[in-house]
Amino acid sequence: MTRRGLSRRFPWARWPNAKLLQVRIRDLGVAIEGTWLEDCVDQLYSELAAREIRFRPHVWLADEWFSPDRIPGIALPFYLAHRRLLRLEREQMLEVEGGTKSECMMILRHEAGHAIQHAFQVQRRRRWQSLFGASSRRYPQVYRARPGSRQHVQHLDLWYAQSHPDEDFAETFAVWLGPRTAWRARYHGWPALRKLEYVDELMRDVARSRPEIRSRRRPDSVGKLHKTLGTYYEERRALYRIQFPSTYDRDLKRIFSDSPRHRRREAASAFLRRNRRELREMVARWTGHYQVAIDAVLADMIGRCRELKLRAGGCERRLKADFAVLLTVKTMRFLYSQGRRTWIVL
Repeated sequence: MTRRGLSRRFPWARWPNAKLLQVRIRDLGVAIEGTWLEDCVDQLYSELAAREIRFRPHVWLADEWFSPDRIPGIALPFYLAHRRLLRLEREQMLEVEGGTKSECMMILRHEAGHAIQHAFQVQRRRRWQSLFGASSRRYPQVYRARPGSRQHVQHLDLWYAQSHPDEDFAETFAVWLGPRTAWRARYHGWPALRKLEYVDELMRDVARSRPEIRSRRRPDSVGKLHKTLGTYYEERRALYRIQFPSTYDRDLKRIFSDSPRHRRREAASAFLRRNRRELREMVARWTGHYQVAIDAVLADMIGRCRELKLRAGGCERRLKADFAVLLTVKTMRFLYSQGRRTWIVL
């Protein structure tokens, strides 16, 4: 479809944020078909077929990523279905979860693990429970991550497998499913390897079975979302609100500026997002620590820069070097402190 065709189909694509935020989500008219998301779903199905798994989770657009209990399907957030909505999501929430193909595939594989659990009710098996724990355990509001643990695979950020038995299984499945992961070599000597080997055995059994749960329901589908984009983002910011630590303020103000004379310079939060990958990789090389740990601290700093309205008023090369040093120090404290920041909000 040409850009002109997209403009006719989605007149809101050229609207400013103030006007776009007044549109109801159901009125956006977005769909998975004909977008890059369709290619991602097709790839997921191909990966399942390569493992000789006949089950295919159904997919739909909703307000966020999820796989509902007792529904063997996957909901994808609507904002991934159009580049204008991707841009709005990044402006409103600082980042886009699953906004690139590689990230989208990582989350799809994870959610496919949930869908398979729901379809085949594998959490009832004794071996599953002995390895992952009780699925009935209540989800915590926060969990304390152990960055050095080898009991769990490492797939999504913030050691997500450690948050709940269901997430542990979904993360293990995602690692097992991913092409070219070489999980036997990657996790050699780790206790987590037993979980991967169990999933390998379990999926051979699942491949020949009929799902116990075959519901095709689509909860919270995009066509039923009557709230406006403005209300949607207000609610999400309130729900996921993180009190970014003010302990960073003094150091951040030494690197970035809140002076009126720099008001036309790039926002420090935007500067850090733009250089996020380079900074993360640089500090990982220096410290030898997992990039996901560095990213957790970096996310705090980006949020605090935005709240303080700081600007990148200086030489970009010097700013990156100075910030990398600061990020290194704060990451080390994050990893080895026994304080409240070692807990991760779900």
